[in-house]
Amino acid sequence: MESANIKVVQDAYAAFGRGDMAALLACMTEDIRWQPAIGTAPHVPFSGERHGKASVAEFFRLVAETEAFEEFAPQRFIAQDDAVVALGHYRAVTRATGKRFESDFVMVFTLKDGRISAFKEFTDSAAVNEAFAGTPAHA
Repeated sequence: MESANIKVVQDAYAAFGRGDMAALLACMTEDIRWQPAIGTAPHVPFSGERHGKASVAEFFRLVAETEAFEEFAPQRFIAQDDAVVALGHYRAVTRATGKRFESDFVMVFTLKDGRISAFKEFTDSAAVNEAFAGTPAHA
């Protein structure tokens, strides 16, 4: 079960990496609970918990519209029972401000019947908040 769960999470990352939202959403349950970047402020366009595939699709639309990843690298996967933890690193630039942020991340996935039913992300939310705040970097 644990190796199969890791494969589901890796397939989801691969779909995200190639911009295949249909394949990414197919990895999720209809009633998924999505908690992105714990600690991000209300001015971060994609902050806040989401419920259900449609709401998660909206999250990914906002991410694509508001930031560009320069690096997105899940590096290690740890699984136990119905949980998969991904450890990695990313670097992105915000489109509105031109500011970059960079952080290691921990992403925790819960799986049910071979699909992702819950997600929670831990990262440097202060760096994300700062990147989306204020005036453009070139101003």
